[in-house]
Amino acid sequence: MSVTQVTPPDASLGIGELSRRAGVPVRTVRFYCDEGLLSPVRSGGGHRRFGPDAVERLRTVRRLRALGMGLPAIRSVLAGEDDLGEAIARERAAVDAELAALAWRSAALRAAEAANPAGRAARLDLLAAVADGPAAHCVLTEFWRSLAVALDPGPYLDSFLAMAAPPPPSEPTPDQVVAYAGLVELAGDRTLRARLRARSVANTAKVKDEPTLLNGLVEACARTEPLILSGAPPRPGPELDLFVAAHAAGRSERDPPGFRDRLVEDLRGDQEPRMVRYWTLTEAVTGGPHVISRAHRWLFQALDLDARPVPEAWPVPEVWPVSEGPVERS
Repeated sequence: MSVTQVTPPDASLGIGELSRRAGVPVRTVRFYCDEGLLSPVRSGGGHRRFGPDAVERLRTVRRLRALGMGLPAIRSVLAGEDDLGEAIARERAAVDAELAALAWRSAALRAAEAANPAGRAARLDLLAAVADGPAAHCVLTEFWRSLAVALDPGPYLDSFLAMAAPPPPSEPTPDQVVAYAGLVELAGDRTLRARLRARSVANTAKVKDEPTLLNGLVEACARTEPLILSGAPPRPGPELDLFVAAHAAGRSERDPPGFRDRLVEDLRGDQEPRMVRYWTLTEAVTGGPHVISRAHRWLFQALDLDARPVPEAWPVPEVWPVSEGPVERS
């Protein structure tokens, strides 16, 4: 590092005095000078001299280094190019991300460790797809984004993605990591993606007013939530009427005789068993009921009862199916 040749003022400090006042070894002071964190001047005899502010500057460097902050970040703060509070917040966020990655890795290792020896290879294969939690979340987000053909970027799409693609838990259990791996596995199922994509395209051709449909479905699901949580079986009623009205309004239609028969057949394709499994795994990941998916299934079954009083294809379950964990390949 180049230094300026000047006659030092009386208040300047030599490197030894600076070292003593700041509590930093002389060799460390020299290192920080070489890294551009301190700006000494040269005396007539060629010795480094420092202004009085160098003491507090050096103490700041020492404190930030003790917190693990890198030299480039410290250099930007000292140069006035970055705010100290913002730099500390970024450092804390980086540490949080590292801790989350370690927690995810630990849970994945425990999941592999707990597997039956005969099935450990399959468990490892499953977990390999979610070795990086944030990357696995991106897989789920991309999966649903590719299916949301009728939603423009904005609040509706953001809400949909938040509902359909849960982020990895910050402190996951082994079972949650395995469940998340199951979600990623389903998202990678090409036949499932093709089927859902075809359904989305077909629905787009029928729905004329997507926002009206979505708002109506949100209201219908909210009205259905207490019934879901209380374990009430599906049945026709005001909640179903709201559900049907939302679909009718979204299609610019009414609810005349025969409409519900057509609607239940249109929606039957949405009751894909793999997607029922997807939402069950989502509940395992989030640790609570996925009310939107439960409400949609409840309302569909109520519609099926209303359209066909003795349903055969879709019997009403007494309880929501319990997740058995992802299916592992042999």
